[in-house]
Amino acid sequence: MDFVTAQGNNFTTSTNNMIQGTNFIANSTTMIASSVPPLSRYENQKRRDWNTFCQYVRNHQPPLSLPQCSSAHILEFLRYLDQFGKTKVHNQNCPFFGLLNPPAPCPCPLRQAWGSLDALIGRLRAAYEENGEKPEMNPFGSRNVRLFLREVRDFQSKSRGVSYEKKRKRPSSSTNNNKQKTTMAVDGGDCGTGRCATFCGYRNIGNDN
Repeated sequence: MDFVTAQGNNFTTSTNNMIQGTNFIANSTTMIASSVPPLSRYENQKRRDWNTFCQYVRNHQPPLSLPQCSSAHILEFLRYLDQFGKTKVHNQNCPFFGLLNPPAPCPCPLRQAWGSLDALIGRLRAAYEENGEKPEMNPFGSRNVRLFLREVRDFQSKSRGVSYEKKRKRPSSSTNNNKQKTTMAVDGGDCGTGRCATFCGYRNIGNDN
């Protein structure tokens, strides 16, 4: 009986040690996971976009692999995404063509907005190289894809009455002040005190004397 009891105690001790060891591993894994910073919104979106494209490639007929992807396949993928678009793009024969706020609904199709496609291509272009593919073979950066995006931008701009031109930033007040100082130095010449070269920048602009 003493032998059996000793064995039982040893078994209980071993079980407790195993449980403690398992808890230690679990706690260590949790600490490591918590120490890893969460992915940014951009990185999460890039991962989702890449998974979507890889799924499209796997389901492609005829069969297709990533190294075989060309600019033609990328354009095919972008057109495929149009069926999930939510942006109304008016046809040229639509009476609301070019109107920013149409007064009534129309049967024109929904498409992916140019801004969404442009951002998508940027993320996929980065993800392609991050997943081990050669940068020089990156189909997302090809000339055909850039031309396609430009055509989509121009047509949607006309169709929706929206301007995609980037607004120029106005120069700050400090920049204007610097320009005024420079102009005064050039117009007035060197004051003879030697301070113009330091404070006005006159010699740096055009006075070689």
